[in-house]
Amino acid sequence: MSLKAGDTVEVTITHLEMDRRPAHPIPHMPAGAPSMLVAAEHPPVWYFLQLYGAVGADYEWTDQYQRSAEELSGFLADPKVKLCTLMRGGWPHGFFVLDARAEGICEIAYFGMVAEAMGQGLGTFLLCTAVHMAWDQPGTTRVTVNTNTLDHPRALPLYQKVGFRAARREVVTRTLNRDRQ
Repeated sequence: MSLKAGDTVEVTITHLEMDRRPAHPIPHMPAGAPSMLVAAEHPPVWYFLQLYGAVGADYEWTDQYQRSAEELSGFLADPKVKLCTLMRGGWPHGFFVLDARAEGICEIAYFGMVAEAMGQGLGTFLLCTAVHMAWDQPGTTRVTVNTNTLDHPRALPLYQKVGFRAARREVVTRTLNRDRQ
């Protein structure tokens, strides 16, 4: 079914959580081009929005465009918020944001891969790394993440594969910003 920008659709949001550190170890970087995971220090708003748009444009990620630059800057500058980028072959392949501002909870607030990087095993590597880094945040007793039916169809199974379980679901309506297949 083809949907058009402006169509209103029902979207199921699945809130997932993990209440203990996974037994699997921190994974090794998959073989291939030179790679590194880079934690940004005081990232500028434009950098975050570029990653956010590169990963989320096809999945209706729009909420951060509604926030003011000052609000986003404050979020990114908070010492309990971490933005990490997977660089491979000299360009960003994916990123995640950890938000440990809530007592005992570290949320994987954003996670994703750019389309050109999918299918190489990097998403599993990056998510497992994000999960371990979330558990490394002081005082963490629960790690959370959410996904919805507009996200990549492999998102929910990937979260479940690394140990998240669905805590609750909610259905909302959204007006699409882009055409979808």
